[in-house]
Amino acid sequence: MIRFEHPEHLYILAIIPVLVLLFAAAMLARKRRMRLLGNTELVQRLMPERSKYKLGLKFGILIFALLLLGIGWANPQMGTKTRKVNRKSVDVFIALDISQSMMAQDYVPNRLERAKRFARDLNEKLVGERLGLILFAGNAYLQVPLTTDYAAMDLMLRSANPNLAATQGTAIADAVDLAERSYPEENTSHKVLIVISDGENHEPEAIQRVQTANANGLIVFTIGVGTEEGSFIPISVNGRADYKRDETGNPVRSQLNEQMLRDVAKEGEGTYFNLANESDEVIAALRQRVDQLEKRELEQRIFDEYNSYFQFFLFPAVLLILIEFLLHYRKNKYFAGKDLFKE
Repeated sequence: MIRFEHPEHLYILAIIPVLVLLFAAAMLARKRRMRLLGNTELVQRLMPERSKYKLGLKFGILIFALLLLGIGWANPQMGTKTRKVNRKSVDVFIALDISQSMMAQDYVPNRLERAKRFARDLNEKLVGERLGLILFAGNAYLQVPLTTDYAAMDLMLRSANPNLAATQGTAIADAVDLAERSYPEENTSHKVLIVISDGENHEPEAIQRVQTANANGLIVFTIGVGTEEGSFIPISVNGRADYKRDETGNPVRSQLNEQMLRDVAKEGEGTYFNLANESDEVIAALRQRVDQLEKRELEQRIFDEYNSYFQFFLFPAVLLILIEFLLHYRKNKYFAGKDLFKE
């Protein structure tokens, strides 16, 4: 098994596309300045020893070195020793609503970010249970099958956003259906689904679907995100900030559908919670309810020893930085007068 000891350090790699864009902009600005000096070919003749390719080559080496440094900083590890562990647990799916309405800003900075923070805290507090992640909007998508890899859960929760959904909506029924299909067939009474949503469900079959799932042993809890007053849904139109509008051109106000979420929890023999309350209190109540459920015993093989391999990325990165430092901008005498990209 391969893992990163510090997966959060991989976010430094997000700077790479920014640097590439800045380099491209700098090259364009440089070309414009050279044209101001006079004829481009004449200016090039005034610098006969200057290589046309070394600048890009040096930048490429630095970018590759940064990539290696980012991976090394996250410290990739490989499991080397496993042991059998017998544990009792409940299979818990977290179903997170990623529809556009979750971008409403009646919570700061918006509903989705608030829901993600809660789900990540819940992921930490439910250690010992097998967890899985479902994202849903117009359809439901299985992001993480049932697992005890809580780091993978956290990583997928961090990256959740409305762009991951092909269609918009709030298909709670689809999320329930996908969860049921994702539990092991032999598990008939140790199943929990935690739905985190603003409840803007426009499909009447959600309640009926929860009733059927509950008859098959699924307990459904719901977490409400949003306020009764609601808020407009921010969108981008041709790069300009705007709000989602109805057919008449008026901004659409998204409101928390608390009653629907209460009904879903009631039919699923669970409990409804509102994130307007303290997250710790909600998580403690959920943890207590999960602990009260009958748990089944599972035999698992887990890695308890890992070897680190950061050095396989750190050393080449340092070497590349040294090469970039020693590489000058002059033409190589062996390639002088030759176009390396011309056959």
